[in-house]
Amino acid sequence: MDEEFAIKFLPMMSVLRAYHSHEVYGLESIPTKGPAIIATNHSLATYDIMLLMAAVYLHNGRMPRSLIDRAFYVVPGLGELMERLGCIIGNPDNASTLLDNGELLYLAPGGMNESLRPSTERYQVKWNRRKGFARLAIETQSPVILAACPHADDIFQVYENSLTKWFYSQFRLPFFVARGVGPTLIPRPVKLEHFLSKPMYPPKMASDPAAVKRQVYSFHKKLTQKMTEMIAQSVVPYQGPR
Repeated sequence: MDEEFAIKFLPMMSVLRAYHSHEVYGLESIPTKGPAIIATNHSLATYDIMLLMAAVYLHNGRMPRSLIDRAFYVVPGLGELMERLGCIIGNPDNASTLLDNGELLYLAPGGMNESLRPSTERYQVKWNRRKGFARLAIETQSPVILAACPHADDIFQVYENSLTKWFYSQFRLPFFVARGVGPTLIPRPVKLEHFLSKPMYPPKMASDPAAVKRQVYSFHKKLTQKMTEMIAQSVVPYQGPR
């Protein structure tokens, strides 16, 4: 991570924050020190997560660390840029190391699969098979703070198409058909709001593997249900430019 570069870059997100009239509710839930997991929903736009990172940094000065998909490296220079901003390839070892070092770790459990949802599935949480973050919280004894930004799904109109699912299943790379303002890929000026939960603490890790598996299942279910409720409670149909 290039902390000096990141410090200069994050406030630059103010342009996008202004474009989307971005607001964050519940910033007091972010601890001022020590490890914590910030679990977000995943939109096609993706940069909404960076708006949250910038807001948290401006609020309490904590540098963000984030897990990213290998697909970021398909675009020349993008993966390297994300590394300079504190991102790292998403795998259990990297995540555990960051939390063991007391970092604030951002992740989107739904991953690319959730981000590629068509707009007919907007506001849905696709975490059913994504239990790794719940296990990570238990293993590292890190609290989880949920960050719901439902209207990130309104930045683009994403169309259902069979190639999207096939391409992702075969190559684990994004392929999508979408539009923003009019027929363009200019992001719609949707008002974006992040709603943060209070910290949700994992159970103390059991010694028996079977018991740990049950703990992961139970904690994951609790987190998924809470995120689903948060998104449902904060959704207002978007009526802006099409």
